[in-house]
Amino acid sequence: MGHIHIKKNEVKASNLIFSIFLNLLITIAQIIGGLVSGSLALISDALHNFSDVISLVFSLVAHKLSRKKASIEHTFGYKRAELIAAFTNAATLIIVAFILIYGAIERFFHPHSIASELVIWLALLGILVNGLSVIFLRKDADHNLNMKSAYLHLLTDMMASVAVLVGGLLMKFYGWFWVDSAMTLLIAIYLVAVGVDLLLKSTKMLMLFTPENIDIKEIVREVHKIPGIGKLHHIHVWHLNEEELHLEAHLDCSQDIKMSEFNVLLHQIELVLFTSFGINHINIQPEFKKEDPKDFIVQD
Repeated sequence: MGHIHIKKNEVKASNLIFSIFLNLLITIAQIIGGLVSGSLALISDALHNFSDVISLVFSLVAHKLSRKKASIEHTFGYKRAELIAAFTNAATLIIVAFILIYGAIERFFHPHSIASELVIWLALLGILVNGLSVIFLRKDADHNLNMKSAYLHLLTDMMASVAVLVGGLLMKFYGWFWVDSAMTLLIAIYLVAVGVDLLLKSTKMLMLFTPENIDIKEIVREVHKIPGIGKLHHIHVWHLNEEELHLEAHLDCSQDIKMSEFNVLLHQIELVLFTSFGINHINIQPEFKKEDPKDFIVQD
């Protein structure tokens, strides 16, 4: 099995730890404030923040696990732990969203007076805390799905706090208490949208689906341009995690060559697959006039 080493993007666990601490503080403050003020939007924002604390802790544990070395019992190590974390975080986003939708609809038909000034100050605190956390995780979110799931939790929290702030101002100056329910609904709908997108991406990786940016037929066309290649078939391409893109396939050789000659051929294939498709782990089974299915994709 050949693989090409690439420089890994190091994720800073300290940023996660700091974000966990900040979100735990704002969660406690918003729950107390929501109960005192009677604001469902504030409580919904607190619930979302609490889901953030859980998701961030899960992301931190997954990040630590993913760095553990492989062993005889775990030949891939725990590299897929971060995908499981991303999947779970996405699922919690959606669950929290539907809880908020139910509460908002019920409150919409039974509105009551809300202490808007407390809502405004706690919303400002939420914007500050989540804004700092978003800044800390922004860079890591660009190249790590686990960190992206944590980042999206925090980003939606910041947007939720902005919505709560707007609602608080409208309640204070116009007495529009129904805005509390409306803002809660908007927050929840956005949570569903980002949660479903993240859930689909992590599910595809966990199910070992071919990455969306990979065209199997284009891979075959490029590899077939190499002299000495018969036919590339029985192909599987999947993400082990976001840093490792794997390909395994059977390769018909046009001639009955020596292993040393095949090694030269394999090196050429590795260069093509890495430079053109970003595939950095390659497992090729050489064959010569072997009687087996020659389709690109073969059911095992």
